[in-house]
Amino acid sequence: MNLDSWRRPEAMTDAGARAYQFGGLPGEVGGLASVLQGLLIHEHMPDFYGVTLSSRQREEPHVRGASEILERIAAHDPRPLAEPRPPGERFAGCCRHYTLMHVAMLRNRGIAARARCGFGAYFVKNMFVDHWVTEYFDDTQRRWILVDSQIDAQQRERFGIDFDTLDVPREQFLVAGDAWQLCRGGKAAPRAFGVLDMFGLWFIASNIIRDLAALNNREMLPWDVWGCMTAVDADIDLAFIDRLARLTRAPDENVDELRAAYDDPRVTVPATVFNAVRNCPEPVSIQKGVRHADAPSRHP
Repeated sequence: MNLDSWRRPEAMTDAGARAYQFGGLPGEVGGLASVLQGLLIHEHMPDFYGVTLSSRQREEPHVRGASEILERIAAHDPRPLAEPRPPGERFAGCCRHYTLMHVAMLRNRGIAARARCGFGAYFVKNMFVDHWVTEYFDDTQRRWILVDSQIDAQQRERFGIDFDTLDVPREQFLVAGDAWQLCRGGKAAPRAFGVLDMFGLWFIASNIIRDLAALNNREMLPWDVWGCMTAVDADIDLAFIDRLARLTRAPDENVDELRAAYDDPRVTVPATVFNAVRNCPEPVSIQKGVRHADAPSRHP
């Protein structure tokens, strides 16, 4: 098994000149997750901590790269990352930001890690909510392990989580390709997959594209839209998404095919994507190794 492409910081996970900020941090997976819980706050959960987000924080979820996240953290509070910030002073992001930074920290230590886009079963009863987690390779156990670095004590209690979030069971987090297979096989209802008021097969298909991009080191925002993503089920190329789902469900068995699939302009992250929250196109800044598509982004 060749893990090299997931051991090196690249593109979004490349901290660049800011990598020095990782010095002095714990070396283990759980310790790094704890550090992040003292640096970040979920944009939709400030009430869990009794705070209100500032105008600065309300803009932070749209920051994409690890280098800029670190720059903003240091600009607001230059103390070492290992020193937790009060909840009201943390960088505001979403599950993807916790995951991106966790992967960046792990890769900084030479640990094979990748961001996975899919759905969590532990937030709303009988629903699979749009979510991102870390997947890292444990050299001792010789297996990939899912980690939810976002879940701290407050969230564990609020959501009633009773499993180890440093080894999330596969039935508790479904990568997008697994969710697609269940729905295509009639074993799950597409309307159970999504977030807020957005649910359905189209949402799962879009997350498959996001997951495939992340497996190619392009960990985009959950609301970035590009390529063949659509908000209309009838517009989905089912055969195409079937193939992408198959590849992303077993990435280690399909490394070369994953790389080739990402070169398809329907999937490649373009130089400009559509930010569906801000409702506008935005340029994408990536540290290095850029493989943008020349085609313009498409949005619902």
